[in-house]
Amino acid sequence: MGSKQIAQETFDDAVQENITEFEMDPEEAVREAVQQFESQGVDLSNIVKAVRQPASENGQKQKHKILLTLDSLGKAVADSDLAEMAEQLVVFTDQCKEQLAFRYLAGQNDAYSVVFSACQLASGDRNLMLKAFYTLSAILDGQPDLLDSAGQDLLLQTLKEYREDAEMTLAGIRCIRHACLKHEQNRQDFVKGGVLPLLTGAIVQHGDSADVVRTASLALRIMTFDDDIRVPFGHAHDHAKMIVLENDGLRVLIEAAKAFTDNSSVLSELCATLSRLSVRNEFCQEIVDLGGLNFMVALLADCIDHPDVVKQVLSAIRAVAGNDDVKDAIVNAGGTDLIVLAISHHLSNPQICEQGCAALCMLALRKPENCNVIMEGGGALAALQAMKAHPREVAVQKQACMLIRNLVSRSRDFSQPILEMGAENLITEARATHRDCDDVAKAALRDLGCKVELRELWTGQKGSLAQ
Repeated sequence: MGSKQIAQETFDDAVQENITEFEMDPEEAVREAVQQFESQGVDLSNIVKAVRQPASENGQKQKHKILLTLDSLGKAVADSDLAEMAEQLVVFTDQCKEQLAFRYLAGQNDAYSVVFSACQLASGDRNLMLKAFYTLSAILDGQPDLLDSAGQDLLLQTLKEYREDAEMTLAGIRCIRHACLKHEQNRQDFVKGGVLPLLTGAIVQHGDSADVVRTASLALRIMTFDDDIRVPFGHAHDHAKMIVLENDGLRVLIEAAKAFTDNSSVLSELCATLSRLSVRNEFCQEIVDLGGLNFMVALLADCIDHPDVVKQVLSAIRAVAGNDDVKDAIVNAGGTDLIVLAISHHLSNPQICEQGCAALCMLALRKPENCNVIMEGGGALAALQAMKAHPREVAVQKQACMLIRNLVSRSRDFSQPILEMGAENLITEARATHRDCDDVAKAALRDLGCKVELRELWTGQKGSLAQ
């Protein structure tokens, strides 16, 4: 993808030039413009790749269809024409959902203020409010910067006033989810505004609604993200602690899981959120004590054919295995065999191979007894097969090397069997291919008893060696 960007107007002018100067038909004109700009390294992800609509009878300038709809919506809002506003909200929402480029163009043309005004105008009319909030969610998707403090207050107030209304709650949470993804300031503002108890409360209040539970769980998880590249230090860890300690988040999520034993998508989302909350030893133990581990293991067994679910469960098991006592609980629950089965069953999936190796790596760390179980269950062989299947995936190579090292660091008797599986060549290849694997691969080879070439280079500074 290119790093250069252009304005929508520049692209539109190029398309128009192709039509008028080179007599191309509209579709050909757009294709030619796309090819022209992409060949120059221009990123067109935020550009609407279509011909503008013809000028209207009143001589209005040519516009893209989403801007024409935005004009109609703005007029309906200005005239307080609720029936027309309802109709235009639906049309505008559908167009926003088509692609980010449409949303971006609308956002650049003051769509947020129009939609926010529509939300205010709809106040008291539940059905109209739902339409307005669906539109707000659509315009915020991928554009969290659009939300202002008045919008934050409106969302928080709506969640409080309509806490018993599942549909309104869902609409509000979806807006918050889009507003907080990749936006640290919005996250902090919402947390300060009291969003965490509203989210956990929604899960409790609407525990029978799969959509509410899944969406509220995701919103909680987003509050623990550190994905805004503009901010050097976020509050992800603090938010995770607040969810657990101040809002009983672990109990809320695990209790919610009991209502959806046959719904893998909800359980997968709950697992993903639990893994983000496993930031302290005692939190990991609490998840086990509340029955969270049992439902994870059962989910892994029941949904072994569903890669998305398997990946999330493995990630959650990896997270809670940070606690040494929980490691034993996972092994005793039969988790090791299921992890090995997951890797073998989805050997072509690099993410599952990575998470599976990482989970086994955690179970083996400082636990020689667990290493025995992993070896007997074929864990080392599964990791090496994953390395062989994904030689270019640095994350898979790294986690597999770390697992091999943990297996033999306190149990040298395993070195020979693992070497006979072809470990040395695979680890050496990983080290040679991936710079990020150098340290872990070298440690694995050393602990396997292999001769390791340190490849140290003199830097020219006294007492300094660079590897």
